[in-house]
Amino acid sequence: MTTAVRNTRLEKRFDKWDVNGNGRIERSDLEAEAQRIVKAFGESPQSPNGRAVIDSFVHTFEYLAQRAGVGPNGALDKGQFLRVIETEVFQSGDAGFGRVVRPMIQSILNLCDTDGDGEVSQAEFGKWMKAVGVDPSQATQSFQQIDVNGNGKLTVEELVQAVKAYHFGTLDAELLG
Repeated sequence: MTTAVRNTRLEKRFDKWDVNGNGRIERSDLEAEAQRIVKAFGESPQSPNGRAVIDSFVHTFEYLAQRAGVGPNGALDKGQFLRVIETEVFQSGDAGFGRVVRPMIQSILNLCDTDGDGEVSQAEFGKWMKAVGVDPSQATQSFQQIDVNGNGKLTVEELVQAVKAYHFGTLDAELLG
């Protein structure tokens, strides 16, 4: 995978997280993304699952902001975001994805898992993707690509690996909208 593809996808991630469109990612931007996901499931932001999603996004922002040197009340411009993700996620491989990405995915899976089986069904995945702006037909295609064992459910591990593969450019499933 080329660095250009990875950077294009990271720039798209930056643009999605820059909810207020000011060219910087702030804590409030990640909180807004988390709120949108929580709302899509009709969950209260104060419920345990709603709070966990919001907290995981806030923690991710605070971790990245601290590592970028802007502090938890600062903001990341696109260059800082690309550099810190490169260092903290890509160069760290599975450990970086586990530290930065996995907690968010786990909290979202817990929210999406409306039947409590510990996995995400295609319908549950579709609601999540709709919340982040993915077209329903693309969400169906993405689900089928991610469901590597073909059991009709996605585990946290399948989702983490899908996000990793997407950002590394080895999976073309739409995950960002």
